[in-house]
Amino acid sequence: MQNEKYKKEPLVPGNYYHIYNRGNNGIDIFFENSNYEYFLKLYHQYVHPFAETFAWCLMKNHFHFLVYIRDENEVLLDSLEYSTVEKPKVLDASKQFGHLFNAYTQAINKRYSRTGSLFEKPFERKKVSSEKYLQNLIYYIHNNPVHHGFTKTANEYPWSSYESILSEMPTKLRREDVIRIYGSKENFIVYHNEEQDLKNIFDISIDKR
Repeated sequence: MQNEKYKKEPLVPGNYYHIYNRGNNGIDIFFENSNYEYFLKLYHQYVHPFAETFAWCLMKNHFHFLVYIRDENEVLLDSLEYSTVEKPKVLDASKQFGHLFNAYTQAINKRYSRTGSLFEKPFERKKVSSEKYLQNLIYYIHNNPVHHGFTKTANEYPWSSYESILSEMPTKLRREDVIRIYGSKENFIVYHNEEQDLKNIFDISIDKR
């Protein structure tokens, strides 16, 4: 029965999810710029084949992602370079996130001569229930550095998808879909710079933990 306490809902293909977690007992998980870069590299290696990414933010001791879980026929099996088999026996997005966290933990433990867990387990996930929730969640993720006092505006923080959404540079983000949610780039910017009602976000936020 003890395992039931920690059991989380599966990541069901065809749905949007807010994925978030923090360091074990709130410890830091990023110590220098190269850590953020390496985490994103691993994310693209393990998670991107299984999920479309709409927004993300990496903070010093936690992170947030908004993803759409690909249907089985949309999984990019050719991108699973880490795998020793042609095709995984089970296509499971939750396991891919687990591979990401394990790989990153091993690298950090080795680099900084530490041992033990780096992340709290299991990682948190919240199914997105409406387009309004989706709109508010993207705003919340991008403004997380503002909420925590790291910057005064979302565009000042380097480790989020905010600037990539507005950029013309190539990206794996669902940039056009995000802009479409707000109607235009101008509306996206205005929305992100105004105070929004986030009661439904804070109810499940890592910031309440």
